Amino acid sequence: MAKILSFFDRKKPAPAAASSAIASFIDGFSIEVMPRTAEKIEDFRAILPQGTRVYVAHIEDTPIEDMVATAKRISGEGFDVMPHFPARIIKDKTMLGDWIARYQGEADVDQALLLAGGVTNPHGDFSDSMQLLESGEFDKAGFMRLHVGGHPEGNKDIDPNGSDQNVMDAIRWKNMFQDRTDADMAIATQFCFEAAPVIEWADRLKAEGVTLQIHIGIAGPAKLQTLIKFSMVCGVGPSLRVLQRRAADLTKLVLPFTPEEILTDLANHKAANPDFNVTNVHFFPLGGIKKTAEFTDEFGASHRVAVNA
Repeated sequence: MAKILSFFDRKKPAPAAASSAIASFIDGFSIEVMPRTAEKIEDFRAILPQGTRVYVAHIEDTPIEDMVATAKRISGEGFDVMPHFPARIIKDKTMLGDWIARYQGEADVDQALLLAGGVTNPHGDFSDSMQLLESGEFDKAGFMRLHVGGHPEGNKDIDPNGSDQNVMDAIRWKNMFQDRTDADMAIATQFCFEAAPVIEWADRLKAEGVTLQIHIGIAGPAKLQTLIKFSMVCGVGPSLRVLQRRAADLTKLVLPFTPEEILTDLANHKAANPDFNVTNVHFFPLGGIKKTAEFTDEFGASHRVAVNA
């Protein structure tokens, strides 16, 4: 059969800002999809490196059947699938166990991202990811890789008074949970647009004895208006000023935003400080999965496979 080449096979010159530091920094990146966005991708093998971890975001009112079907499809294409488990939309321990069993039995999933979730009022017994961890259901099913959310710039839903006390207390608790169990854990963070707050936050965690690795959230290429909209909804903190400054420049207002600057700064910091606890990049493809995948390709991601007809 003839080989069908994705548009990524037509290699573009690497951007001038590309460097070996950036290539090394984004190597092993993960990416996030939803069932409705995954449907737009004919075959993930044509756009992502083999073995990429793909998070499947669970938005309120998305049927679990759609979530599991998406996980099964992506897992079947050879990727590590990490579905979201939003605590506040899970009614009870029975529902939690059922979801875990479905993902495990139908989609061969053995890892999860545990979050409080975006809804204000819990639908049942769970209100945060710590309660999900304490349930024992993931341990019973043999889920060894468990990621939890992180907020380098704070979270006003968790800390309405503007402090970061509750956020930090939760991270300390999760770090102790990892220490007293055999769970393999990491922090997957909200997306940010500026390196300095991320570095300061990561260094603070390390100074406090938090050993959880950090997978830093990065917004993929998107229209500026799209990023500002998502940033406001998701509560992005001081680094939002990067977008605000760009919006004030009429010559850049209509151009798509790409994350070279923050990646360059973080990559250079990592190169100068090898023990920096930001170990991976997690992309939020707010402007589309293909655009983000193409961006990573230009900056050195590799090992995609050609898809046969």
